[in-house]
Amino acid sequence: MNKSAVVESEELLQENMYISRLLGLVAAVALFPPVAKAADTPEPGFASLFDGVTLNGWTLVNKNGAGYAVTNGVIACEHGGGGNLFTDKEYSDFILRTEFKLEAGSNNGIGIRAPLEGDAAYMGMEIQVLDDTAPKYANLKPWQAHGSVYGVVASKRGALRPVGEWNQEEIACKGRHIKVTLNGKVIVDTNLNSVTDPEVLRKHPGMLRDRGHIGFLGHNDYVEFRNIRIKDLSAGENQLNHPPEGFKALFNGKDLNGWKGLAGDPPKRSKWSKEELAAEQLKADERMRAHWSVENGVIVFDGKGDSLCTSRDYADFEMLVDWKILEKGDSGIYLRGSPQVQIWEPNSPGQFSPVDGSGGLYNNEKNPRHPIKFADKPIREWNRFRILMVGEKVHVYLNGELVVNDTTLENYWERNKPIYPTGQIELQNHGNHLYFKNVFIREIPPTAKN
Repeated sequence: MNKSAVVESEELLQENMYISRLLGLVAAVALFPPVAKAADTPEPGFASLFDGVTLNGWTLVNKNGAGYAVTNGVIACEHGGGGNLFTDKEYSDFILRTEFKLEAGSNNGIGIRAPLEGDAAYMGMEIQVLDDTAPKYANLKPWQAHGSVYGVVASKRGALRPVGEWNQEEIACKGRHIKVTLNGKVIVDTNLNSVTDPEVLRKHPGMLRDRGHIGFLGHNDYVEFRNIRIKDLSAGENQLNHPPEGFKALFNGKDLNGWKGLAGDPPKRSKWSKEELAAEQLKADERMRAHWSVENGVIVFDGKGDSLCTSRDYADFEMLVDWKILEKGDSGIYLRGSPQVQIWEPNSPGQFSPVDGSGGLYNNEKNPRHPIKFADKPIREWNRFRILMVGEKVHVYLNGELVVNDTTLENYWERNKPIYPTGQIELQNHGNHLYFKNVFIREIPPTAKN
């Protein structure tokens, strides 16, 4: 055999070996398909909440049946199972993007700003996930349709893809602004501050939460989720004495304009003539200026004198106020001139046994007076109240925890009457040094209905 024939034969042999290896590789791929892909690479600024393989970073609460499982790169709420699958982390402002697929009649939800305990649709908020085309849902209320803020704000229908197809959804939360986009169509675009229906406000204290967990809220139906990612828009501390959107500052951070001294109690004031009230108010204002002052953007009380009162009266409102006390501190927030949302240091004399935290409606006799839970920070640290008063009912959040839920505030001054429909707000004292800042209010119109 000549030299050229040998070279040609070797080249042919190498080619045959290459083809053989290639065929072997193809066969191996056929026998062993690739493992399901982990989480897709999210868009710039977004972080993945699901690694495509495990439930790391998630907590299952109130598991029902088989709960949730990860299969083929999706989180699936199993048939006849569920519970609430929450992120370990809490979020305040964010953009959440995810994909979901429904079976006929499937029902689930996406919890936002929710606590781990309680019904997330009420203690937080639920964005409805639902095959609202199913015959069994023919008589849905508007706020039950897919994408609605459940029980609060209705969505626009018609953007869901057919059962068995993947849908893309984005939920954007910035302050009280909630926007839901489904398959490129905006189906909810609302400011929760526009919700003024008293019944809705009473039933849904979770609307007031400014942070919480994100989660899937199972209802025993099979639903798949994938490609779950989030853009965290949470800002740091609010600027001192600068109100959030929809609120007005009751304290300007510089002086006590808009405030007055305490002149009598509501029954006394109602009996005074206009001239008598003016004279009493002059004396009260003089006492107020002697003991209340402003230091470095903070209202300071020296431990003497009377309560500090708003110059005008309020009816239904949402109030934010930061407060700080010292050892044995004892104070409160009077609503419509009536005691009180309690502030005190846990070891104060005269406390209940076991001791209560702050936030309870201390002067109630027939209705609950104790807070639901203890949420106080240590003395000399700042605490924040979020108080909603609608009609005679009150919600109180302390440091983000619901401590009073839809509780009647009784009329301390005239026990045979309901709470006054309007009245001043008071920063009350019991002879201790007190500190207040970030005092904001949002008035709620009494007539509008959703």
